[in-house]
Amino acid sequence: MSSLMTRPLVLALGPSKSICLEGLTCSSKLVAGNSAGTVTTYYLSSEGPTHDEIDFEFLGNLSGDPYIVHTNVFTQGKGNREQQFYLCFLVDNTPIRVFKNAETIGVPFPKTRPMRIYSSLWNADDWATRGGLVKTDWTKAPFTAYYRNFNFQTCSSRSCTSSSTSNGAWKGQELDAYSRRRLRWVQNNFMIYNYCTDLKRFPQGLPPECR
Repeated sequence: MSSLMTRPLVLALGPSKSICLEGLTCSSKLVAGNSAGTVTTYYLSSEGPTHDEIDFEFLGNLSGDPYIVHTNVFTQGKGNREQQFYLCFLVDNTPIRVFKNAETIGVPFPKTRPMRIYSSLWNADDWATRGGLVKTDWTKAPFTAYYRNFNFQTCSSRSCTSSSTSNGAWKGQELDAYSRRRLRWVQNNFMIYNYCTDLKRFPQGLPPECR
């Protein structure tokens, strides 16, 4: 499957209805060459004004410069939880972000609303590359991204259908010691923005999940 941009494009991927997911994987090939100004996204979203959403947005750059992966989490319609990383390491099986369940301190967690899986490829040269300093070179159009090898592990309200995580065990899954070390390595070496440390953005205090 491919996304081709001569204008903004959004595709619904995978099942034709909203589903609860234990996990999903796919292989992506991002826009090649000079991709400055383009944003290739892969995200999960429920519907409605108080939707839940999990975003992976790949911000294009000049040829030879690394992509930036921009992540965000929405719960009950509220986002503003951005983290960004230079994409110059192997992502497969390497955790880059964890959004912990903090419902006990009043932070909603995206666990009950069925989601659909989407992809989009669009022009965001007002902010995507070096804060908007580098614009999209439309002489390079069309811009194309590719997706393949989709693997969905769906869940019902009671348990997952995946045999490896049956009886709802996915709800309590945590990173093992090795994965926690990989997560710290990525965050120490490749993270370039974290909303949880942006005191200028939150002068009245950081969000409760950051404390």
